Amino acid sequence: MNEFQQASFLISAAKLNQLPADTGVEVAIVGRSNAGKSSVLNVLTNQKNLARTSKTPGRTQLINLFKLDEQRRLVDLPGYGFAKVPESVKQQWQETLSQYLQERESLKGLILVMDCRHPFKDTDSSIIDWCLDSNLACHILLNKADKLSRSQSQTTLLQAQKSLKEHKELVSIQLFSTFNRQGLDDLKNKLRSWYNF
Repeated sequence: MNEFQQASFLISAAKLNQLPADTGVEVAIVGRSNAGKSSVLNVLTNQKNLARTSKTPGRTQLINLFKLDEQRRLVDLPGYGFAKVPESVKQQWQETLSQYLQERESLKGLILVMDCRHPFKDTDSSIIDWCLDSNLACHILLNKADKLSRSQSQTTLLQAQKSLKEHKELVSIQLFSTFNRQGLDDLKNKLRSWYNF
C-alpha cells in the first residue's frame, strides 16, 4: 500500500499565518531551485503533476502543502539559490522559509534534495547546520544519481557519509533518482518512520 499516493493539494501560503492549524505531523522538502524537488514529490506520490515541475528553476515561490490524511502533511518549501527573481523577493522567501523552520511545531523532519553532481553548496550546508542546532531530523537525497556512473555516485555518497558521520543521529543520506526511481523505497521507509505510518 502506498500511503503517499493519496496526497492531495491542500493550500499555497505566502506567509505563515495562512498555513493550516499547527497540529499533526509535517515533513518539508527543501533544496536548491534546480535540485529536482518537485520531481521528487511527484515520484514519491506517483502523481505526474502534484508538484509543478518547470524548466525555469525557482517556480515554487510559495509554501505548498499536500495532505496525506487528516494528521499528516507534506510541505514543498520555496527553492533557494538559483531562481531569477529580484533580490527583494528572494529576501522575502528566505525570511518566510526561516520563520517556517523555526516556528512550525508540527515539523517532524526535513528532506533536503541536492544534485549529487554538486552537493553541499553553501545554503545546503547552512540548512544542515540549522537542523543540527534545532535538533531536527534531516534526510538528504543525493538526487540525479542516474547522471553519474555507479562508482562516481558511490564515491559521492561515501564522501558525504564521512563528512556527516558525527551527526548520524540526526542526519541521514542516500542516493536517489527520479528518472529510474533509485532509492524510492528507502525514502518511503524514512518517511513512514517520521509519520508513524
